[in-house]
Order: sequence, then structure tokens, then C-alpha cells
Amino acid sequence: MRGALRAGIAIYNDGYYHAAHDAWEDHWLGLEADTADERLLHGLIQFTAAVYHARNRNWEGAVGLAESAGEYLEGLPASYCDVAVAPVRDFLATLATDPEMIERRQPLSLEFDGEALSLETLDMDATLVAAGVLAEELGYDEAVLERGAEYARSDLAEGNETSQFLALVVDFVREANQRPLIVDRLEAHVERRQTRERDVEGLFDT
Repeated sequence: MRGALRAGIAIYNDGYYHAAHDAWEDHWLGLEADTADERLLHGLIQFTAAVYHARNRNWEGAVGLAESAGEYLEGLPASYCDVAVAPVRDFLATLATDPEMIERRQPLSLEFDGEALSLETLDMDATLVAAGVLAEELGYDEAVLERGAEYARSDLAEGNETSQFLALVVDFVREANQRPLIVDRLEAHVERRQTRERDVEGLFDT
């Protein structure tokens, strides 16, 4: 869950308020209801949704989500799973009573282990998670990014830290202005790897 937590926090902090929940949702759905981990992820998902609705001036939706998110996070320690929970609760309490404050100040930055993570500061595991989320949010071919991330993980497991797949996926996450070009290059690399895999499989066909 750590990589997903970090990825979602960085995605949110970089202003992709709607997309952040996608980094957490699969983990959240697999958790037992009302456990501390489930309440953390449920609360964070609703927190990002509240911010998203407030930024879009859906005041009623923002208030309802802020109240609900605060209820899920209530009772958790001030810091849980290295996430600074107390500031989130305080922000939600304010948002629930004054949703228009979002137009007077920037949304709260989420902190993990004392750091307001950004896409540029993510470790490799979280970066590979973030790539698929951003691809879906921004309308790129999600399958290309997911396969590229899969090959990157495989290369890393084999000790190949100079993997082209890893470099391109990291660049996709961190270099917003170059994403179209990076995706084109990654797609070409993915197609070449898949062709080699098919060629090897064909050697053993009878």
C-alpha cells in the first residue's frame, strides 16, 4: 500500500485532484470495512473528491464529502501510515463550513513522512503506479504505460537499472511538457519487446 499511498499523494499535490483516488481505489476495495487502513484510504479518497468539487464550485457536493471524509478519518492517529492525518481533518472541518475558502487559498498539501510529495520526488515504485493513473487521467493509452511499467519492473528485478522502459516511464511522470513524445517512444519500445517475446515463443511451437 505504501507505493500507492505515495503515488496518490504526489498526484494530488501536483494538482490532479480528480485522478489521485485512482492510485488508492484498488487497495481500498480490497480492505476489510472499518479497519484503520480502510478508513484512511476512504477518507483520503473523499478528501480529494471534496477538493475537486470545491475547485469546481460544487459547494453542496464539497460540503457533503468534506463531512463524510472527516468522519472516516476521525479517531485515527495524527500520523497514520506516515500520512499526516491531523492537518487533513482540520482542513476538512474548515471546508465543510466554508467551502468557498478554496477560492481564497490553495488546497492543503498532503504530507507523507513529513514531506509534501510531488511527482518529481517519488521513488521508483510509486512512480510506476503514478504512470498508469496519469495516463488514464490525461487520455493517453493506459495499456502502453502499464506494459512499460511492467517491463520496467522486470528489468529492475534482473538488475537492469538503465532500462529504457524505466527511463521513459519516469520521464512520462515527471516531464509534463514532453509526454506526447515520451509515449510515442515508449510505445515503440513496447512493440519491439513484444515482437521479441513472440519470436521466442514461436521457437517452441510444434
